[in-house]
Amino acid sequence: MINYQQSIRQKVRLGYFAVVVMILGLSAFTFFELNFLEKKVMSGEAISEFFDTTLEIRRFEKNYVLYEQRSDYDENLQYVNRAVELFDANIAGFAAVATADQIIGLRDSLQHYKALMERYEKLIRRQKRRTDGSDSALKIRLAGDIRKTGKDIITVTEEMSKAERKSLQTLLASSRRVLIISISLLIILVVIIGQVLAKMVVKPLKLMERNMELIAEGRFENIRIDSKDREVLSLTRAFNKMLRELELRQRHLIQSEKLASLGTLLSGVAHELNNPLSNISTSSQILAEEMQEARDKPAPGPWTLDPVYARELVAQINEQTDRARNIVRSLLEFSRDKEFKNAQLPLRTLLEETIRFVKGQLPPSVSITLDVPDDLVITADKQRIQQAFLNLIKNGIEAIPGEGSVSIVARKHHAIDKAADDSAITNYLKYRGKCTLEDDTVDIEIRDTGEGVHVDLLPKIFDPFFTTKDVGKGSGLGLFIVHEIIEEHDGCIAVNSEPGKGTAFLIRLPVK
Repeated sequence: MINYQQSIRQKVRLGYFAVVVMILGLSAFTFFELNFLEKKVMSGEAISEFFDTTLEIRRFEKNYVLYEQRSDYDENLQYVNRAVELFDANIAGFAAVATADQIIGLRDSLQHYKALMERYEKLIRRQKRRTDGSDSALKIRLAGDIRKTGKDIITVTEEMSKAERKSLQTLLASSRRVLIISISLLIILVVIIGQVLAKMVVKPLKLMERNMELIAEGRFENIRIDSKDREVLSLTRAFNKMLRELELRQRHLIQSEKLASLGTLLSGVAHELNNPLSNISTSSQILAEEMQEARDKPAPGPWTLDPVYARELVAQINEQTDRARNIVRSLLEFSRDKEFKNAQLPLRTLLEETIRFVKGQLPPSVSITLDVPDDLVITADKQRIQQAFLNLIKNGIEAIPGEGSVSIVARKHHAIDKAADDSAITNYLKYRGKCTLEDDTVDIEIRDTGEGVHVDLLPKIFDPFFTTKDVGKGSGLGLFIVHEIIEEHDGCIAVNSEPGKGTAFLIRLPVK
């Protein structure tokens, strides 16, 4: 079997052919209508000429009866013969506006009229040769018959002329109506075809345009368009392939950004490791010295070491070793690429661990304050949510040119408290996602006292590769990654900023 697949080109071509066929049909109809109208006009002209001819017949008839001039008789006879010729040549047209009896009667009347005129002309010539006036009565009777027959001819011809004019007017009105109806139907059919083509052709393209707008907003979801057209299917496959490539490259960019953040964190981690390692070293040296002194001290029995002091030193070594191990574990967890996995995480502990990562970058003039209840728990992927917090805290630190602070406040928010919901988000000027979640949420605000961002730039602040930093000092992916991570957790993020007054980010995560 032949595998037939429709296409936009075929639909457009079909619509074009349909319109052309309708135009040709209307043109053919109009041509035949005009041709018929032309015949009717010609028939009307013949009837009009016939009527004018009969009028001329009567005019010369009256002149001849009054003045008995031979020239008037000749003109009259000439017009009678012309009327007979017109009648014979257009009898079909005459039959269209007169009854069969009228047609027969008109032909007989013309012949009878001609015969009467011939008799009358002979009588006139005979009277001119004779002077006794014996033919006067016959002359009067013949003149009366001629007038009556001529009047009958004029009456029938006039009725035919009126009927023809009425028929022509009716035909013109009918043709006008038919033409208007035909043009209206053509316009309606063209509109219907256009609507059908728009539904079949433009609708998939509109859907694709809307999908492109979603992609422009950073939502890399596969395009699904209900269409069987080859062009649309091919374009959809190409776009979906492009989206997969973009998503893969975005993951690489996110991983690269995370690695860049990891490199930045190493100085802070090194600083954090210095303290426990220094304590371990000091405790180990003191313990070694105490043991050496105990060995060197001359005593009659075996050497001794204060057990309480020794346990204290060993406890310090264990404590600082565990601290160093936890720092290294946190660093490894942050750097490891894992699948998304939700877990119950104590928020305060998570934020303290994140702050520990950036302590090495923290200038002496910048402080970080934490106001988070100890019992507040969120459901999140530790690695991803920690990266989001880390990016926001780093941004806050870098936005402070001199002295300042970064404050982190978190509270549980109940969905039934609508007034609190309004007051919590009303000051935030730009939202990404739905920030009025229906369930209970945990609201986390990270606020700095830095330089702030102009309100005109806020709509672009979460766009990829957008940055307010100098060239070479930022990739423009930090806040974009934060937004992606928050949406991964079915949450939302909002921002409020004013030049010279700092920037605040509100993260709202659902409580599950």
